[in-house]
Amino acid sequence: MRERSGPADTDSGGGVREVKSAARTVQVLEILANRSSDQVRLRELSEETGVPRSSLYALLQTLVACGWVRTDGTGSLYSIGIRALLTGTRYLDTDARLSLAGPVLDQLTEELGETIHFARLDGPDIVYLATRESRHYLRPFSRVGRRLPAQASALGKALLAEQPPEYLERELPAVLPSYTARTISDHTALRQHLGTVRERGYAIDDGEHIEGLVCFGFALRYSSPAEDAISCSVPTVRLSEEHRERVVAAMFRARKELERAHPR
Repeated sequence: MRERSGPADTDSGGGVREVKSAARTVQVLEILANRSSDQVRLRELSEETGVPRSSLYALLQTLVACGWVRTDGTGSLYSIGIRALLTGTRYLDTDARLSLAGPVLDQLTEELGETIHFARLDGPDIVYLATRESRHYLRPFSRVGRRLPAQASALGKALLAEQPPEYLERELPAVLPSYTARTISDHTALRQHLGTVRERGYAIDDGEHIEGLVCFGFALRYSSPAEDAISCSVPTVRLSEEHRERVVAAMFRARKELERAHPR
């Protein structure tokens, strides 16, 4: 199972020595970006990174000066800075796959009236790159840039089902996170479930991340293995058998359209 380690100053398999200061910078930015709390204390960052406070303080001051990290009036609390937003926005603006997907996502939302997502696999997680909200009221549960454990979503399960066994062994954590009583948090059960996903051709999240919400996820196979997926989320109370069939049929058509638009 995947083990995340801190920065190291040893040769990698390719013989290139890792730059410790650069690795520490990336580690700090990722921690700040992924923390649920808005602000983090120096002590917490030091404990999580294993970097001495004095060294970490100097790094943080540099990042604050450059706009990648911001701090409060006391200088003791830190959070992600505006430069991270500008870089992330640039990533979205220049992603060719996302650009091609936009009109298809719009079409799906218009046809189905439900929330549509486009996401990319990143290690053990998926990252939301685009969302089209339902015309019906629905409590927001995702946003562009948000990460979610792959095994707990239809998008993620659709993509995990496309990966070779060694990917699951390398990337998935030893303890799979659980959100509801329906979340698959056992490795053996997950692998069996992914076999079902492959046979069916798409994944279903039936209240595994949010109770009362069913999601249908479809991997986009214009790369091998697939990296991107689309999904449709429908509240259980609105999911009649007829509507389910409409959703699945529309998503299959959208997948074919997107795969045709991307030469392999």
